[in-house]
Amino acid sequence: MKNISREDAVLAANTIRILAAEGVEKAKSGHPGMPMGMADCALVLWTRFLNHFPKDPDWAGRDRFVLSAGHGSMLLYSLLYLSGYDVTLDDLKSFRQWGSRTPGHPEHGLLPGVETTTGPLGQGFANGVGMAIAAKMSAARYNTSDHTLFGTHRIYGIVSDGDLMEGVSSEAASIAGHLGLGNIVYFYDDNKITIEGKTELTFSENVAQRFEAYGWHTVTIDGHNHDQIESALHAGIEETGKPTLIIARTHIGFGSPNKRDTAGVHGAPLGAEELALTRQNLDWQENTEFSVPGCVNKIFRDREREMQEEYTTWQQEFKNWQAANPELAQARKSAMAREIPENINSILLNAVPMDAAATRSLSGKLMQQIAGLLPNFVGGSADLAPSTNTYLKGSPDIAPSAFDGRNFHFGIREHGMGGILNGIALYGGFIPFGATFFVFSDYMRASVRLAAIMELPVIYVFTHDSIFVGEDGPTHEPVEHLAALRTIPGPTVLRPADGLEVAMSWSYALKNRTGPTALILTRQKVDPLSRGGDFDPELVNRGAYVISRESGVRPEIVILASGSEVQVAMESQKLLENEGKSVRVVSVPCRELFMRQSPEYRQSVLGLSGSKYVVVEAGVAQGWGDLLLQPYLMIGMNRFGASAPYKILAEKFGFTGEQVSVKIKKWLDGGTTE
Repeated sequence: MKNISREDAVLAANTIRILAAEGVEKAKSGHPGMPMGMADCALVLWTRFLNHFPKDPDWAGRDRFVLSAGHGSMLLYSLLYLSGYDVTLDDLKSFRQWGSRTPGHPEHGLLPGVETTTGPLGQGFANGVGMAIAAKMSAARYNTSDHTLFGTHRIYGIVSDGDLMEGVSSEAASIAGHLGLGNIVYFYDDNKITIEGKTELTFSENVAQRFEAYGWHTVTIDGHNHDQIESALHAGIEETGKPTLIIARTHIGFGSPNKRDTAGVHGAPLGAEELALTRQNLDWQENTEFSVPGCVNKIFRDREREMQEEYTTWQQEFKNWQAANPELAQARKSAMAREIPENINSILLNAVPMDAAATRSLSGKLMQQIAGLLPNFVGGSADLAPSTNTYLKGSPDIAPSAFDGRNFHFGIREHGMGGILNGIALYGGFIPFGATFFVFSDYMRASVRLAAIMELPVIYVFTHDSIFVGEDGPTHEPVEHLAALRTIPGPTVLRPADGLEVAMSWSYALKNRTGPTALILTRQKVDPLSRGGDFDPELVNRGAYVISRESGVRPEIVILASGSEVQVAMESQKLLENEGKSVRVVSVPCRELFMRQSPEYRQSVLGLSGSKYVVVEAGVAQGWGDLLLQPYLMIGMNRFGASAPYKILAEKFGFTGEQVSVKIKKWLDGGTTE
């Protein structure tokens, strides 16, 4: 936007400062310092550079703005309100209150214009890298020699000291530099203050040199000088071969006469007296709270009209592209809608080998089939593709200047991978997956949690699922991880027992749009399990089903198991039935799905009251009591594993059919199972 007087620009920046400070003050809670310090950078970006259209917040041609420093959420809320989004003064006034659309940290889906949920530091940084990759992939797939509509926009963001201290941003920054993501322009709010005090307490690195070593373009400016801010943004836009970090030296709490440049303004309201002094210090003339001067409103309305022209032109070009490329347009429409073949169940069931094989291997074969069906199925592994069996054969790799492929090499960066996958999912048009050993899911837990909060349809392929990893020993043998992953509200955790269950698990994962899905897969071979000829595979995705019925009228014992332990449970059933016991075996590929079923269905699976329940799972017991609601025998792990071949571990830790049957008999007789 041109012809904004310096006085009006200063007033507009001060408007953002005051709105943010007033919102925090009214809530008696929040972080006013960052919005006050970054108001100048935000103003220049939003009124002169950021391409967006408030009346169509999901416009495909828009730039994305990521507030990775999510504690400064009132900055974003104020900008959305001033820019003309569906955000009201009442929204600003109800900051951090029950039922409000303006929570303490930005949450995707509550307000239009909030591109991602941020607050856990470093996550937004990584999400933006994922969005930038998705934009590059979209450009490679849908642009033509006559139309370059897609992926030409940029990912802008504001990151803080805390973002750069968290390791996830280092992982994501390294990937962004390697890939040469020139469509990223981030502001680093270099205000030198954290909650505990000055950053020099713990943070003395040369940020510019660090990012230059990653392969980034850096610019250092005075974050309150509008001319320098504008020049830096131009420089970032012109640098198309590298991501840009604009290091903006700012003053946290700018405008506050007594709290500027102090930790006291980081995470607490100014206080009524200091807010009044701040208004006076900034020569604020408005007499009422949450006021916007007329000339400031005009600045944002003028920008909105400019964007109307950009938007209209883009939409016409989009129609021209659709007319000229009907097949490409249909492919993009299908991808954006995440369309899945209606007969995906039968396709995958027919494709899965019915041989003894590790479920990771069976999954890998199905992934090749899925890749042939869904061109928007993309992803990769944290340097473990040969072990996780997740490399999509016949498809190129994503690499610098080459984004038409489908295989990512994330390197040994699980957390960065998780954050990037979230960004790709948020961008839309792709079905992203990421893979690693299950024990390393801990490294990306924060990203998994945010995917669950945002209900993002990310798919995780976690292999080497139990102590039966074997020789690598306890450092690589997940014992508590299955229980830990299940405790996160939202993810669907599927641990299939054989090829049929693997096929149905992949079918569910592709269809699931309500949150992330995790497939937990074995290293060791498992045999295909015997089921009746009239078995309905859909039962797998009800979470649990009777895989082997009792011989008697009613089950005396019901054994529940998941994954490779289902076979052990069925071997135990045979031994117990030979001794006159009536035993039912229930396969439980997904506890979450089973708990969503009707009480009638759950009861039909678990048997009549009076049955004795046994759980066989090579992990800790947490959560099974919530399902069974009565005393039960847990044959699991209450210690870490050991280094040995997996068959030896099965014997030593009691996971053979004979050992399980002996433990069950002792338990029924009132004896110890140890």
